[in-house]
Amino acid sequence: MREPRIYHPEPLQSNTEVALSEDAANHVGRVLRLREGASLQLFCGDNCVYPAVIVAASKKNVTVKLGEQQQQNRESPLELHLAQGISRGERMDFVLQKSVELGVHSITPLFTERCSVKLQGERLAKKREQWQRMVISACEQSGRNVVPVVHEPIALTEWLSQPAEGIRVMLEPTAQHAIRELPTAACFELLIGPEGGFSAAEVENCVQQGCHTVRLGPRVLRTETAALSALTALQCHFGDLA
Repeated sequence: MREPRIYHPEPLQSNTEVALSEDAANHVGRVLRLREGASLQLFCGDNCVYPAVIVAASKKNVTVKLGEQQQQNRESPLELHLAQGISRGERMDFVLQKSVELGVHSITPLFTERCSVKLQGERLAKKREQWQRMVISACEQSGRNVVPVVHEPIALTEWLSQPAEGIRVMLEPTAQHAIRELPTAACFELLIGPEGGFSAAEVENCVQQGCHTVRLGPRVLRTETAALSALTALQCHFGDLA
């Protein structure tokens, strides 16, 4: 059985003892039911992994002894930023989880004209924390040692006003070009609409702001299918998916 991989929110150092965070200790002690002497792996976002052995375990606290730091780069050479129109319930959760598996570097949830999810204030902050935990869990599962950041959810217009870090690509069913026709680049910002897609005014605004519109074949895809298909296509053409 593969050793459990656990994220630690603070820097790690070889050959030291570390007390796991509350969430991690609960997962290790109560869910996995690991005890003293069990082996696991820790990572903290520095693109390395730290083999570890449990030296003390109780219902609420777990302490591990770290071994030597190991370089373990599983990051894509293609920097992908996903700007995702917020969708309802499990659809958004599914996109976040699977986009991490596909190598996305960062994620910005977007409020758009057809976004049916109403979040603000404390509810919005809690939802963002929940999304970030899902991203961490996806890293633990997929073997990634760098954790993508879920940025603060913002309106599409605000996102467009920010300086572009790479080529901005908008998935649009009526577009004339395919992903393979995009210019080669080291960084892409992928813009995906919510259920119902973007409005005509939003599409026009995005094009005026320099977004490249592309389509994925003749069929209209659901928002979660569109995001993951586009990420896969970008990785296949410009990244590390064979």
